[in-house]
Amino acid sequence: MALSPITRTGALRHNLFILLIQFLIQLLCLLPVTSAANVAVSGDKKYIEATTDSGKSIWLPDARKPALYTQDFGDCSGNSLINVTRFDAAYYKDNMTVLFHLEGNTNVANESLMSMEMVLQSLQGSQANHAHLCPMNRSVPIEANGIIPVSQSDVAGIPDIALSIPDFEGQAILRIFANSTESQVGCYSAVVTNGATFSHPSAVGSVLGVFTLVAIAASFATAVYGDHIPTTRTHYAHSLSVLVVFSVFHHVFYTGALSVNWPSVLPAFWSNFAWAGGMIYSESMQNSINQLIGSNKGNTSIVGAAGTGTAANDLGGGYQISQIYKRSFHTLFRRNAATLSGRLADLRSAEAEKHLAKRALANATQGYNWYGSPVKPGLPLPGNFSGFAGTLAEENIPASNAFMTGFLWFQILVVVVVVCVVAFKWILEALVKYKRIEEHRLTFFREHWIGFTKAAALRTTVIGFFMIIYLVVFQFTYKGSAGVTAIAALVFLVLFLGILAAAGYACYYRLRHGHYEIKRDRIHFESKKALGAIPWIGLGYESRRSEKTHPRTSIGSIPSWMVHYVDEDTQRIEVHQDEDYIKKFGWLSARFRRTRWWFFALWLTYEFVRACLYGGAAGHPMTQVFGLMVVECVAFVAIVALKPFEGARLNALMVYLLGLSKVCTLALSAAFDIRFNMPRINTTVIGVVIIVIQGILASATLIAIVFGAISSYMSLTRHREAFRPRKWEPYRQRYFAHLEKSAPDVPPIPPSTPEPPKEPYFRVASVRREPKIEDDDLSCIDPASSRSSVAPGPGVGSRSGTRSNSTWSPHISSTNLPFGARLHRASWSNRDFNSWNETQHSNRGSQLMSGSRMPNKASDGSLRDQIRYERIRTPARSPAPTAALEVRKLRADKGKEKEAPLDERSSEEAKV
Repeated sequence: MALSPITRTGALRHNLFILLIQFLIQLLCLLPVTSAANVAVSGDKKYIEATTDSGKSIWLPDARKPALYTQDFGDCSGNSLINVTRFDAAYYKDNMTVLFHLEGNTNVANESLMSMEMVLQSLQGSQANHAHLCPMNRSVPIEANGIIPVSQSDVAGIPDIALSIPDFEGQAILRIFANSTESQVGCYSAVVTNGATFSHPSAVGSVLGVFTLVAIAASFATAVYGDHIPTTRTHYAHSLSVLVVFSVFHHVFYTGALSVNWPSVLPAFWSNFAWAGGMIYSESMQNSINQLIGSNKGNTSIVGAAGTGTAANDLGGGYQISQIYKRSFHTLFRRNAATLSGRLADLRSAEAEKHLAKRALANATQGYNWYGSPVKPGLPLPGNFSGFAGTLAEENIPASNAFMTGFLWFQILVVVVVVCVVAFKWILEALVKYKRIEEHRLTFFREHWIGFTKAAALRTTVIGFFMIIYLVVFQFTYKGSAGVTAIAALVFLVLFLGILAAAGYACYYRLRHGHYEIKRDRIHFESKKALGAIPWIGLGYESRRSEKTHPRTSIGSIPSWMVHYVDEDTQRIEVHQDEDYIKKFGWLSARFRRTRWWFFALWLTYEFVRACLYGGAAGHPMTQVFGLMVVECVAFVAIVALKPFEGARLNALMVYLLGLSKVCTLALSAAFDIRFNMPRINTTVIGVVIIVIQGILASATLIAIVFGAISSYMSLTRHREAFRPRKWEPYRQRYFAHLEKSAPDVPPIPPSTPEPPKEPYFRVASVRREPKIEDDDLSCIDPASSRSSVAPGPGVGSRSGTRSNSTWSPHISSTNLPFGARLHRASWSNRDFNSWNETQHSNRGSQLMSGSRMPNKASDGSLRDQIRYERIRTPARSPAPTAALEVRKLRADKGKEKEAPLDERSSEEAKV
């Protein structure tokens, strides 16, 4: 290799010395460029001797895995004069060496000398190493390999974590310069990896596929089982939606459609979901598409990626030709002298040269196999993961082939779904015919299998609506082949007009018997708690606040309008009880709540806007990111407010987790714009955060699929009394109770608050006791039952003396009356009344006989004291009772009742 031109002005001796040095180097080009090493053979394995940093000799396997090595490579100059068919390099940390291998051919007739520069670009920066090539011409194939020792300072920019972190981001760039023209004649770039990666499509993709098949089977089983359409719809609505599953997978994979410079970890992770996005690599399919497209592969730079075969002078930080040529003579001498001394040392170790461990050529079954192959036309440069082209590069699918690849696989999916439904029907008929199952099994499905087939095909179209619309709009932006663009336009018209027309007709079919009214209303900003603790502000219409018993506190309001639908047919049944509507449009509305059955129209509009922003704004990352951010935030708030799905799992997965993942992913993706020039280590950290967010979402989806399969099994056994496993019976009953509660979609009845105890309508402020007749009438006192016995004696007629004796008398009675209580008079009977009359007559006779003309008078002139004295002297009996009225009931012959009074109170009793 010459580091300066062959001819140069100056002293002749200098030119002669230069020619001598160049001649010796060209002679040494016949020898390998590798350093000498001792080799040991043990069985089929070869070992080489290496020296560690401490000077200790160790033996290492020759076919060991490098710490870093290259994979696929591509042309980064656009007009390379050298056609490189193999380029690989590897870094071995154990013996601090960089190995490279180059094969190819050239159309150059004769180029005396060339200079080669190899740049290893890592996460932190780049490291350049220079090697040499012998004169080349088109008659001799190019093949070179060598070992370049490196020092600790050369690899100081590569952190230790880079040797183990998944999807290490680095590039090995090979630049070849011609000495005669001092210009670049070849440039090739290869991606560098450490072997650890998030990309495991064969393992992770297979697991995701199996779970998706379980979700499809469970959803289909709940749709075809049962004869009562409303009941079947209810159980179908609570199984896991396949639309939700694919919406999650599409969100994960098509995040890579943003035209930003992704870190390598993200396209590797997204490759596990590529099958759900219709990006499945098939060699025969790609060859057919290439024939349709022809040589027009489009320009990947339009969508933000550096394409293979285009000039990329700034790749790896670019180069400066002045640093390669025009060096001083002393620099040339020192460099060539060092090279010459190395060659002479290799000649002296001829014995070791025979045992040098050489890496096998391409396609060898043994030896070194840590290398890649040239990328195909239309793919971006290896190591460049910008935009959707960089995401597709993991699948070896060019961006120009994206639309046709997705569209063909979508057609295959629709055909497979239709064939499976039809096959299931005829399998059932065969089982019934040969009496393997009872004849009444799945009768409704077997009779209406054509309708189920149509619904399955249309449902599949709705699932792929976002994917196809995005690929169509991306094809318009990419400006590839005219034939492919025409196909995309036709697909857009059919799918867009067909699906949206079907959704519009479904809404019209239900709402045709009514009209809309626009009413003035107000929107209130309500104080609420988010997640039970975070202060938040909610929105609520004034008309709905009036319907609530306890509305939230309003902190302000603005005028607004509300569109209200007035149903003119008041006798029409509910949408989820209308069998005719379910048969025709159940593939659109069956999973949504009774009051949100129209949500499919809003969802399709939302998906269409997303697809247009992803595809139409390709190449404008900030427009994509912030436009989608607005759409996703508005959609998230609206969907959270609506909670459209009848199943609780679907609301949790679609409304909360999927919405949060979309918003967070877009917010983090804005940091990958090349205008921010963020260090690649920082972008890798952000990429890992996005992987964690989307990984949690995918894991939650798989868990929901498992629970959905269990609930679907419960739905399929709803007519069986015996349920296994038996310990799940309580959960089954709770699940059925939940279905009955959620199907009507009516607001829950608020718990009744206990009424406060009724207060009395009057209040007693004070009590004052007035004297009664019994207080002064001794005839009302029962001497036998009173608390104190009043003994006859002098002063008995005195009022004060009587009370005093009664209060302080030591004779205590046995009555149960409390202290101070008085016994009221009892009712009189006829016998008591007659006895009282006899007593009165005898008293009068004794008075006449005694000559007493005048009874004793009280102090007020009345006869009260005399009457008291006489009653006390009478024999002890019950207090003077009142005369009662005895009523006799007489029945006449005709059944009439009459009441006749027998006795009346005497006039004397009235006086008493």
